[in-house]
This record gives sequence, C-alpha cells and structure tokens, in this order.
Amino acid sequence: MPKNQLVLIVDDSPTTLNILTSCLEKSHKVKVATSGVECLEMSEQLPQPDLILLDVTMPDMDGYEVCELLKSNPLTASIPIIFVTGLEAEKDEERGFLIGAVDYITKPFSQVIVRARVNTHLTIKLQQDKLNKMAFYDQLTGLYNRHHLMDTADQKVITAKNNGSSLWVLMIDIDHFKMVNDNYGHAIGDQVLQKVANTLQLESSNMDLIARSGGEEFIILFDSCEGEEAVNKSVGLLDAIESLKPNDINITISIGMAKLEAADKDFDGLLKRADDALYEAKNNGRNRIEIA
Repeated sequence: MPKNQLVLIVDDSPTTLNILTSCLEKSHKVKVATSGVECLEMSEQLPQPDLILLDVTMPDMDGYEVCELLKSNPLTASIPIIFVTGLEAEKDEERGFLIGAVDYITKPFSQVIVRARVNTHLTIKLQQDKLNKMAFYDQLTGLYNRHHLMDTADQKVITAKNNGSSLWVLMIDIDHFKMVNDNYGHAIGDQVLQKVANTLQLESSNMDLIARSGGEEFIILFDSCEGEEAVNKSVGLLDAIESLKPNDINITISIGMAKLEAADKDFDGLLKRADDALYEAKNNGRNRIEIA
C-alpha cells in the first residue's frame, strides 16, 4: 500500500485513538479527530483523507449523522467510511451500510483485522481514483476531458441562470499546430500541448474549468466573471502563450469567446457561439480574440 494514503480516525476516546493510531501509523499517514464536527471540517481540508475510521457513539453527533453529512457533501461523498463500534446488532450494521459505510469494525478489535480491512478499502479507493482519472481527465495534458466538461457545463448553465450570474465560454485553438507535428514530429507536438495546457492552468483561477476538447483545442469556462474581467483574462492567456516558446517554437493561440445569454437554452448553444467566434478569430489572422 502507498504510504502517502491518509486515514482520518474519529473517536472521542483517547484510548481508542491511541490504539488505532499505533496500529496504522507505520504504514499510512494518520490524522485524528475527537468529534463529529471536527471530522466534517478536517474531511474538507487538503489533503483530504483517503479513508475515515468513524466511531458510531459520540456525544455531539453520532457517527451515523456524521456519515450522512459526509455522503451528502460532493466534496467528501467519495471518501470510504468504516464504522468502529461496540454495537453488534444486525440492525445497526444495516443502518450503517444503507447510509454509505463500506465496512464495520467491532470493539474490542484485533489490530490484524483493522490493518487488513483498512488496506482492503484503501486499495479499492486507489483503484477507483485511477478509474475516475481515466474517465474524467485527458491522459496527455492532465486537464479535464471533453466528456467531463460537457457533464459539468450544463449544470453551470443552470446555476448561472438561477443565480443571475455571468458565465463565459472560451474556445481556444493552437494556431498552425499541424505544422508543429509536420516539422518537429508528434513527440515534440505532445510536449507543446502539455506546456500550453500547463500555461493555461497557471494563468487561470481555481474557479475556472479548463478542458482539452481534442487535438489542439481547449475549452475554458469563466464562472461568475464579468465582461471586462473575462476579456482581460483572455488577453492574458493570449500573451502568456505567445511568450511561452515551448521547445523554442513560436506558438500562438486564437480564442473565441461567448457569454451566456437568456436565449441560450443549454450549453450546446453557448459553445456553438464560442466556436463560431473562434472561426472568425482564425479567419481574421489568428493570435487574436473574437467575441460572439
């Protein structure tokens, strides 16, 4: 098992915390919390735990309530939870599984059993993370892929309309990228794509959603970003790529921008307008921005 996986142990008993910590700290990173409230706070902090060992009986809120809150929060819903409990009734175990726990460890417990069950569920979590990365991320650049973007974008459109907030989409294309592949080879072309993707990420904020659409095309969503700010950020991307010169190759990008309007029924219409603006940017000389 990778030693950098983090286990959060939640129990109001110092004795139990000490036993579980000594059982796991040689093979995993360990953090402890002594209450449900503290568990909820620590579960959202980076690095997030890869697994939570959660006591059922605690004074402020019991483990079942904590588990339900963790599973209802998109930031923590994927963290596996093992209940540590002195309750042995079948109905108690059934309740825990129904609200999302992956396993039970009954007190008094064997340290061998604790390590085995923790390792089993950490292995499953590691495999699930790898599958999610393959499903949601572009393997070459590490950016989100188009599939994840399309799944997320429709929800962002709904949220922006409901809140009356702004939403911009940028269609970005590397100019004359075919010439890079033809002149330098696809291996160098891949390096250029990686460096451009990294620069787009560095020049964007944590609120922006960035995806590789395919080939040399990228899509960025500016969430809750007003017009002047959106344009200034786009100009910054244009300038950053022009000055990048990956592998000593002169690279520029063209950008088509579109803002969510009342007439946009879904993300597809918004994306189409940005794509049309990109077409204009390329027709008008490249290395420029056009706004739909």
